[in-house]
Amino acid sequence: MRVRVKVCGITTTEAAAAASEAGVDAVGYVFADSPRRVRIEQALALSDRLGAFVTRVAVFRYPAPDEVGAVVRALRPEMVQSEPAGDVAETIFGASELLAVFHDTPTLGSRVREYVDQYLERCKGRPAILLEAPGRGGRGIRPSWDRAAAVTRDVRLVLAGGLTPENVADAIRAVQPYAVDVSTGVEGRPGVKDPARIEAFMAAVRRAEADVNEALARAADPACGASR
Repeated sequence: MRVRVKVCGITTTEAAAAASEAGVDAVGYVFADSPRRVRIEQALALSDRLGAFVTRVAVFRYPAPDEVGAVVRALRPEMVQSEPAGDVAETIFGASELLAVFHDTPTLGSRVREYVDQYLERCKGRPAILLEAPGRGGRGIRPSWDRAAAVTRDVRLVLAGGLTPENVADAIRAVQPYAVDVSTGVEGRPGVKDPARIEAFMAAVRRAEADVNEALARAADPACGASR
């Protein structure tokens, strides 16, 4: 098991460089209404500070097609993150992979699973989805890890919302997600990422990843670790 890491809401060249140097798998450029919103020109400049294998994610919230189209044409991001758009997604997002956003609420309960299944029926392959709390992201509010764990068995789940260097290890052990997404949890002040917290977050992810892999190995072969 390998847990990918996305740092969302990158706004400065220092944050872009710190994320890349820490070994993150993806960074998010926010084009929705947010204190972390960037312009296309900023995103292009920030991309110059990334390593060659860091995925760039253009982040939207219920966008207009022409808004997404302008970003995709200029930036050519590897992924576009947005709420599911049904059949429209194919025409809006072009060659970029869609990272569909789902919002978890206590009143939905098991229906989160139902909505995810409906989305997957329209998709080819095994798409990634992002699960976060209700409302817009970037507020440090987390979804139910129990409901997230029920979803992650069948999809590439990106767990987002309320993750920090202090709790991400517990989240990984509980959910075993494909990836984790962090924004406010690695900020020194609103909208400004702290390189030290990005590094601490990555270290916590790797420790939890090793713990989960060790537990999976013991479950597969009870003789493993028996001498300990």
